[in-house]
Amino acid sequence: MSSRRRSTKSENLEDHGGASKIKKRRVSSKKEKPQDLAPGSDDSLFVQLLKSSGLTLKSGEQQNELAVDQRVFHKALRQSLRKHIRYPDVLQEFMAGLGSHIEDHGHFRNCLLPCGRCGDDEEGSNLLMNSFQDSVIKILLSIDILQELLINLLFEKLPEFLYDSFGSDGISIPRLIINQLKWLDLVLNGKELTSKMMQLVAVAPADIQQHVISSLPEILEDAEHNDVAKELSSLLKQNTKLMVPILDAFSSLNLSAELLTEVRQWVMSTLCAVDLEVVPVIVKFVLHTVTPSDALEVISELRKNLDVQSCVSLSQVQVATSKTGITGTQDKSSQDYVTLLMEVIKSAVWFQKHTCEAWIKAIESVETFEEHKVTDFLVLLILYATNSNCKKQVERVLKNKVRSGCITNQLLQNIFRSHTQVLMFYFTSILSLAQTLLRSVEPVVFLFGSHLFKHAFRVFDRYCQQEVIAALVTHVCSGYADEVDTALDVIGDLVSSHTAAVALHVVFIKGILDHLDNLNCQQIRKLFQILCALGVSPEGAHIQDELHIVIRKQLSSTALKYKRIGLIGAVSMVDSMAARGRRKLATANLEYPALSPNLFRQVTSLLELARTCCEHSPVATAFYFDELADLVQMKSLDTKVMEHMRKTVLEDFQEDYVVDLDQKADGTHLFPVKAMYNLEDDESQSVVAINLLPLLADKGSASTTHEGRPVSSLCLCPFFRLLRLCIEDEFDGNLDEIDALLGCPLYLTDLEVVDKVESLSRQEQEFLCSLLFLAINWFIEVVNAFCKQPNADLKGKVLRRLQNITWLQSVLEKCLPACPGYIPQCASFDGQQMRKSPSVVPAVAAPKKAKKGKKRPLGDGKNSSSEASQIEEQLDSVPQETQKSLAEKEKDENSRPTINLSSFRPFFRELDIDVFTVLQSGLVKCSLLDSDMCTKATEVVQLGPAELVFLLDDLYRKTVHILTATKRMLLPKVKDTKSTEFSHLHQRTPQEVAQVLVGLLSPLCAHVENMHNYFQTLLTENHGVVDAPGLDVKEHQYMASCYHLLLQIFHTLLAWNGFLQSENRNLLKSALAVFADKIKESDASLEMEEQVSHSFSYFQNLCSSVPTFSAALSLTQLLITLIEKTEAAQYRSKIASIVKGFLCRSWIQPSGEREKGMKFNETLQSMLCIYLEYAGVLEAIEEICGTGVTELMNAAKDGNSSTYPTLTRQTFVVFFRILMDKLEKYVRSLPAGTKDVSHQVQTEQLLGWSLAVRNFHILVNLIKVFDSRPMLITCLKYGRQFLETFLRVGMPLLDSCFKKHREDVQSLLKILQLCTRQLHHMCGHSKIHQDTGLTTHVPQLKKTLEMFVYRVKAMLVLNNCQEAFWLGNLKNRDLQGEEILSQKSQESETEEDQESQLPPEEPEEEEDGGGSDPETGDEDNESD
Repeated sequence: MSSRRRSTKSENLEDHGGASKIKKRRVSSKKEKPQDLAPGSDDSLFVQLLKSSGLTLKSGEQQNELAVDQRVFHKALRQSLRKHIRYPDVLQEFMAGLGSHIEDHGHFRNCLLPCGRCGDDEEGSNLLMNSFQDSVIKILLSIDILQELLINLLFEKLPEFLYDSFGSDGISIPRLIINQLKWLDLVLNGKELTSKMMQLVAVAPADIQQHVISSLPEILEDAEHNDVAKELSSLLKQNTKLMVPILDAFSSLNLSAELLTEVRQWVMSTLCAVDLEVVPVIVKFVLHTVTPSDALEVISELRKNLDVQSCVSLSQVQVATSKTGITGTQDKSSQDYVTLLMEVIKSAVWFQKHTCEAWIKAIESVETFEEHKVTDFLVLLILYATNSNCKKQVERVLKNKVRSGCITNQLLQNIFRSHTQVLMFYFTSILSLAQTLLRSVEPVVFLFGSHLFKHAFRVFDRYCQQEVIAALVTHVCSGYADEVDTALDVIGDLVSSHTAAVALHVVFIKGILDHLDNLNCQQIRKLFQILCALGVSPEGAHIQDELHIVIRKQLSSTALKYKRIGLIGAVSMVDSMAARGRRKLATANLEYPALSPNLFRQVTSLLELARTCCEHSPVATAFYFDELADLVQMKSLDTKVMEHMRKTVLEDFQEDYVVDLDQKADGTHLFPVKAMYNLEDDESQSVVAINLLPLLADKGSASTTHEGRPVSSLCLCPFFRLLRLCIEDEFDGNLDEIDALLGCPLYLTDLEVVDKVESLSRQEQEFLCSLLFLAINWFIEVVNAFCKQPNADLKGKVLRRLQNITWLQSVLEKCLPACPGYIPQCASFDGQQMRKSPSVVPAVAAPKKAKKGKKRPLGDGKNSSSEASQIEEQLDSVPQETQKSLAEKEKDENSRPTINLSSFRPFFRELDIDVFTVLQSGLVKCSLLDSDMCTKATEVVQLGPAELVFLLDDLYRKTVHILTATKRMLLPKVKDTKSTEFSHLHQRTPQEVAQVLVGLLSPLCAHVENMHNYFQTLLTENHGVVDAPGLDVKEHQYMASCYHLLLQIFHTLLAWNGFLQSENRNLLKSALAVFADKIKESDASLEMEEQVSHSFSYFQNLCSSVPTFSAALSLTQLLITLIEKTEAAQYRSKIASIVKGFLCRSWIQPSGEREKGMKFNETLQSMLCIYLEYAGVLEAIEEICGTGVTELMNAAKDGNSSTYPTLTRQTFVVFFRILMDKLEKYVRSLPAGTKDVSHQVQTEQLLGWSLAVRNFHILVNLIKVFDSRPMLITCLKYGRQFLETFLRVGMPLLDSCFKKHREDVQSLLKILQLCTRQLHHMCGHSKIHQDTGLTTHVPQLKKTLEMFVYRVKAMLVLNNCQEAFWLGNLKNRDLQGEEILSQKSQESETEEDQESQLPPEEPEEEEDGGGSDPETGDEDNESD
């Protein structure tokens, strides 16, 4: 509460209406001649005394005049009264004269108004006189001997004016009377005055009540504050209309803590029921009365009761029921009150740091979406705008709320729709916050930032819209790929929804054209789509000519980079100009008019120009075809344009790439031409073939058609993609018009040449590799085209083409090692062309598609599957010797080096996401597939293991790329090579990809169940032996790869942070429902917790069959991702049990060898971290060290722990490093010990430290057995960190509990002393071997050891036990504790070993003597 303030000059001027104007006129009327004295007898004692003291009473509208300063008048009048002969009876006579004088209302009013200066003084004769004088009543009240009598007189006079408070001149007499009582220098009888004031409050009308209550703090003495506050509190509960003046009065009264808490709680409980105009007053009172101790509790309660949205909604309801003429005024009034409320909160957080922190903690403690209110975001915005120190905290809280789905776009819409006027004051902060969120790497966070931009643009004025566009353009030009993409997406959304408004600021967007060098093709595509959409709109038509100039300039460039930009611009312009009639104009919600002949001519001319400008560049032509194909796939072009394009594409493709099968290839080529991979059953039906090899052979020469148009094999796949999309658009997805291209053969060469690839020339090797790449890419595009066809025959051919792809890839893996430095033709044209050969990665045990271990023949048959069965039939009929020779040849082939094609992925065409619908085909093992396909009558083509691995690997890479948040690149100009591999995927949003994956979950679950059954059957048939004789190793590798990929796909999908968004929650429930239905049939109304429980059980059943350790890790991560969807704690023990089971399993490969290597160690490291997290660090360390390490020490050199087979001498360093790291992090997380905590808490903390130190001692002592260099480095590093944490966190605890737990503290320090002694020995070992990798850790460790010694001494001194501390020098010893000889020879024989001792009552502890290192002279202190 504030103390009583002194009077100001303007207090007595406080009035209502025009009082101030009247008084100013009186004071300023200097030229008016003063009238005579006020009527009354001149010999009246009252008049005589006033006149003799220097005051002249006036009548009418003239002010009473003081000839002297009021202080002089006050002193003179008091002395006259005190020295009067009839004192004290003269006081009654004086008051009677005053009473008679003020019977006239005009005289009374003059006595209540300020006095003026007499005419002579106004001319400046008395320069020392104050320019402002109090009223007569005010001056008389300051005279102690008159005060009580005058107060009684005023209160007797007051009732005459209560109900007629304003006179004809607009002056309120009751208010003037109350004002006389303010700021009195002395109140003689405060209790009586208080009683009179409260009585007046009880009987006065509402306006006088409010004025009296507001004036109480300025009238009452401090001693009366508490009593008055109690009465006001009771009055407040009886009459809530007086809440505003009462709370204002409370803010200036000294209240007791109990009363203040009671009032505060009561007014906060009324927040939901009071009028909106009262809310700011209540909030101001609450915030100004909080203290640091109760700030969090009070503000949490205030936040709970304060709901701005409900108040505004109630106001809007009142507005809706009111007359139309005053609706806008009332709505504006409600916004004004909300603005005032925000200003109140802003003022509180500006000046009170504890209020700011309490608001942040109160908002942070809210955990559910339903509990969050509009107020939360507004307060966070105020904190962000007001307090610069809180910006990081506000950003952190807001990001956490957005991640958890508590603050959503729906809440944001409500805020911007209802509180635009309030948000306008914080536009700069909104823009800054949106920019910060837009830079986040998390999709859910930068998506929220984009929503901020969109809403700000939608509701604010044109100036703010310009700032929004300018900020987005700045992000586009930043050079960071994710930031650029998001900003362009926001601008694109704004263009689609507010075209006219964005067109006004198109000059800013157009400036991005100067930064095209820093944008990739996808970003340039978005930019031109924006500009072209604005260019065809009426408001932005002025930039259309400029866009055409830019496009033509880029198309005419000879540089491929700029020609590509021109092609993107041309296609985007075609898209905007030739939009179909069914696509609606967003701004006016009207359909586009039919395409006029003039516009059609412009569109076709632009298409011809683009085709002509790139026809001499195969890469540019292929890129142009891909761009057109993407445009056609959007189905946004006008029908006339589509008909023109379809006719041209179909004719050109047939002429350029398709030949008759019986037509012989012209010319001489490096290899003989042969038609291969024909899928037609009747040879007579295959009348066409793809002219692959001749086109590839002619790429050096200018291969042209009869029209003179260049034809390149590079354009085959993009051109076919454009063709099939045009046919799909015409026939609604039906491709019967071109189905012959699915089964037609290719003009290749006999692939037996691969067997002698090393003997070929360099030119022939590169040609053969290019031919294989081209064939694979053709098959990929064919699969993309026909994967969705419902015809069973076409589905079978698609599966056969998949088999062709995997087979040709295995052939290519054999050819590439013989051709080092080879750079294939580009297949994806969005990015920069690769100028050097990809890094070749050897294929380690790379699975090759084969049947029963037999080599697949290289022939020209229709399909490898049917050929394989025919060859096997022939093998059964050949003599045994021939089979042996074939087996030896196969062994030689398998020994041939191969490479992994992962580094060559940019040179393969991209699989469309629709291809994965073929995963619904069942999986049949190779042996069954061969037996089923012995005759054509019973031939069944189904998805094989090799094809399944191919599809799942591609699906997994797509899932990771689109659903996993990646870190922003710090170097803006680094090109993302992966983005070119998924250029078609980028046309879909992550939400669309997630929907596709959820739709594929059922067939994926069927495949993972097949894998589970396969490995379970193997274990059962082989009695648990993994490497049983007769096992098909290649088939096992395929199935294991499929199993691992499936688990990774499930994990990546469920870990997608887009599920945190409220709009994707139903999609998550749909995904979980698929898994839950495998355990128990459920309905859509099943709760999320139950779905997670059933899904957890489903995947838990797979634990027994996972074939590899890496697959086990993926399954564990999948289970952890599942339990993160719910808050149930019972899953932690299940996760710990599952991970322990994986650690306790022997992971044997089909070859009979144990899994090992760097990848295995990385997987083991991750698995150990999970186990320690979920099982408990201390318990897990004791169990592993007590059981596993002991068994390992007793095992053979190449043996392992029987309990933990993953614990071997090779993996022990991984175990040791993780155990030390997690132990150090565990003690770092312990709270620092203080004296304020209870005895029970201290005991628990001491017990935790005792267990941690015991585990530390166990780990450090293992160095005596396992003393390899990595072990020593790990122990030196984490040993120092452990000691530093103990000094910082543990020692304050020992300081506070040493007296109560002396024995426990001594035991802890004794164990820790043994650890420090062993660390000291490691330092000596490092010096002996002079290993720089070890000695770099020694200085810091020795410093920490010395700090430990003196810190223990400080603790003993603090607890008055300094006599228990002795200090000595330790000898340098090796790891086994043996004394270093170089030091021993320099010591005298008579010197006795000394060492410090902590508990003197335990002399049985072995003592070590002191000494120093003779080489370095260091002395290493140790205490006991």
